[in-house]
Amino acid sequence: MVKAGAPRHEPIAIGEPAAPPFARLPDPKLLFAQRAERFRALAQRHELQSYLLFLADLSATQHAIQDGLPAAELPEPDAREQARDFGMPPLDRGRFTADLACEETLDRLLAAAALLAMPEVARAALGKVQAADPGTRAGMMRSVLSECIPVEAIAEHVFVAAALQVHFARLAAQLEADRLVPVGEGACPACGGAPVSSMVVGWRGAHGTRFCACSLCATMWHTVRIKCTVCGSTKGISYREIDGGAGAIKAETCGECRSYVKILDQQKDPLVDPVADDVASLGLDLLVREEGFRRGAANPFLIGY
Repeated sequence: MVKAGAPRHEPIAIGEPAAPPFARLPDPKLLFAQRAERFRALAQRHELQSYLLFLADLSATQHAIQDGLPAAELPEPDAREQARDFGMPPLDRGRFTADLACEETLDRLLAAAALLAMPEVARAALGKVQAADPGTRAGMMRSVLSECIPVEAIAEHVFVAAALQVHFARLAAQLEADRLVPVGEGACPACGGAPVSSMVVGWRGAHGTRFCACSLCATMWHTVRIKCTVCGSTKGISYREIDGGAGAIKAETCGECRSYVKILDQQKDPLVDPVADDVASLGLDLLVREEGFRRGAANPFLIGY
């Protein structure tokens, strides 16, 4: 059992130099359980309480369905090495085809989600996914993986995205972190996805450094600070935060491409989660957009905002 108040990193020895690895792979057995706890904690006295509690239940479901799932099969070693040689992610979204493990993951998540409390609109969307034929489901997966979810079907795709997060986290967990290489600005070195946010971490050996977090597979990769995670520019970088905040969540804005991605500070709040805190800080998005910046991050639970 994961303790809700447990810090997400070990105590750091004062004066210890930081030597961050390029990438850190997810632990699916902890990832979603910790995220569920974070959503519940953030929901307290929050104006989005009902939605955050729903996402807490959905995250707990993502955790619970993993026991007994078929093994998620990685691409062949030769294909992974070829991808590395050409600076491509080893988990190719463009060529992804759902295997038995992925289909079972989606089936389990849909069945378990049916037991959750949710608005009637969400329940109707869940029913559409449950009733969809294999071809329609495959098309929904492609929409999630290409980050091109149709606005009129956002609610349906939330459940598909949740299943794909589990599947891709299980895939990424099997990779070798030291074999991953940069694949482009703002792209996950494991699956090529966009970051959901970036985080200044408090991990031993990497404290004070910044990592981007993939919105799909949850792989984290080292990124220098004061640099746009979308276009790579170091010009015109500035930060916005809500007045009276603790400084743990800011929007890093870029004057060159006019985009922003949130940056979380684990040193100021060791319990921050790249996905949960992104959703709970929606008010910051609204304020930054008033200044003409566009969101440069991907989060399946914030599509439409």
